[in-house]
Amino acid sequence: MNWSQAFIPTLRDDPADAEAQSHRLLVRAGFIRQLMSGVYSLLPLGHRVCAKITKIVREEMEAIGGQEFRLPAIHPAEIWEKSGRWDAMGLEMFRFKDRRDADVGLGMTHEEVFATIATELRSYKQLPQIWYQIQTKFRDEPRPKSGLLRVREFTMKDSYSLDLTPEGLDYAFGRHLEAYRKIFKRCGLEVIAVEASSGAMGGSESVEFMVASDAGEDWVASCAACGYAANLEKAFAGDVPCTDEAGPETPEPFPTPGVRSIEDLANFDGGAPAQRQIKTLVYSLGEKLALVLLRGDDELVEQKLMDSTGVADLRPASAEEIRNALGAAAGSLGAVGVGPEHMILADARLQGRTNMLTGANLDGQHLRGVSLERDVRVDHWLDLRSVRDGEPCSMCDAPLALRKTVEVGHIFKLGTRYSEAMGAQVQAESGKSQPIIMGSYGIGIERSMAAVVETCHDEAGIVWPVSVAPYEVVVSVLNPKDVDTAEAGAQIYEALRGAGIDVILDDRNERPGVKFKDAELVGIPYRITVGPKGLAEKKVEVTRRRDGRTESHDLHRVAETVQEAILEERA
Repeated sequence: MNWSQAFIPTLRDDPADAEAQSHRLLVRAGFIRQLMSGVYSLLPLGHRVCAKITKIVREEMEAIGGQEFRLPAIHPAEIWEKSGRWDAMGLEMFRFKDRRDADVGLGMTHEEVFATIATELRSYKQLPQIWYQIQTKFRDEPRPKSGLLRVREFTMKDSYSLDLTPEGLDYAFGRHLEAYRKIFKRCGLEVIAVEASSGAMGGSESVEFMVASDAGEDWVASCAACGYAANLEKAFAGDVPCTDEAGPETPEPFPTPGVRSIEDLANFDGGAPAQRQIKTLVYSLGEKLALVLLRGDDELVEQKLMDSTGVADLRPASAEEIRNALGAAAGSLGAVGVGPEHMILADARLQGRTNMLTGANLDGQHLRGVSLERDVRVDHWLDLRSVRDGEPCSMCDAPLALRKTVEVGHIFKLGTRYSEAMGAQVQAESGKSQPIIMGSYGIGIERSMAAVVETCHDEAGIVWPVSVAPYEVVVSVLNPKDVDTAEAGAQIYEALRGAGIDVILDDRNERPGVKFKDAELVGIPYRITVGPKGLAEKKVEVTRRRDGRTESHDLHRVAETVQEAILEERA
């Protein structure tokens, strides 16, 4: 490809709405353009990168026995109703009615469809199976942002393992985990595999693959000493024991006019630090109200509450619901004396605490001297709080570190949820029918491209790894009107093309500085500079993008030298 004929619309200025480095650079370097909120067009350079990521994914999926499908993006509501996800997915699922007035959805993922196809399996002898596809998905994100990191339309590799036994699922899960490590390594991504919540997907276990980035929206807690790592929605920490005084024999009410928050009570005369307060939140769990108790300085992780209760339809109770249930407004709430009509869920960090402060369920009044065991009827002790940076690791007591990350892959042990819903059963060796045990495994293609840019860039632009670069080499002809220079550049270009190297010939009639800046912005790993001055000595310059190192090479050997360097990096 000649640059003069290619569509590479580079920009000198950052897009005004760009928050993430990947968004800024992929737009400036001519890889993507926004069509509407959360929807992007891949321009030729972006398509080339995604095609290379896709090729790596296919090779590693086929290495573990994956068989590729291509399934519809339009799904009938019935299959999602069977699995219970038609309602559970809420507003994130694009839905519409067709001309026959039938409910239809755009696929966010394909568990239901693959489980439906799996009903054609009859015998345990046909298992195990690994099925996968690389296909467009749709999610109506409430807040699309950061370019390709949070979008409404995207490409995903989703695969599904089908097994007869839990041990078979464990094996398939492990094979996918290793395949994912290889995929991301080949793409130039350093990932952290972390424990994660399975959320609406369900199942017994899931692992996310995260890339550290300030543009990420997921927080990961990790321990450098023992290797423990988990998404904040799943992470737990060791506790630092608190020593409480015994306190009074019964809770003592005291007036707290104007106190509306944990901080207000901590600063109030006769109050106490947040660590000695009980924070009371009220949530609607389906159709029931529940009181959720945490230490005053802790924050609730709603996903932990969902996972612990198994209730996906939860929300903070309204002011009216709280007043009707407890007789007071938020800021004066507590669980002392609350009857069995309301469930009480307490974070495990409160267990055994005495002489605490909490709301009295009377506006402008609190209680001191509260003992959890004596005064509060706790239905369930749960891990509900968010881990904080520096807290002790629950495995080894070393300090945990929190960092922002981007999720690029997620794998799930689904079990039989979808196979049972769709009737996907096989006859076991015993002669009895049993549901197929499934796993689900996803990788975001465009998000992986953006994650590479998040970790591989500098002030001048993108720094692509050779494995996924849109072009591996650019041959920059400094004076294309000079016949000898143009011919030398073309010869190097053809030699590299013939050797199977992805190369582009920059034959534009532009100043050298423009060509160099574009090559750096686009992030092409190697630049061969061909100019009249160097050719007088039969020399050309080779510049390596990742470190800016420039060396002079013999004109007639440069193609072979660069080819060797690229093949070494590909390996």
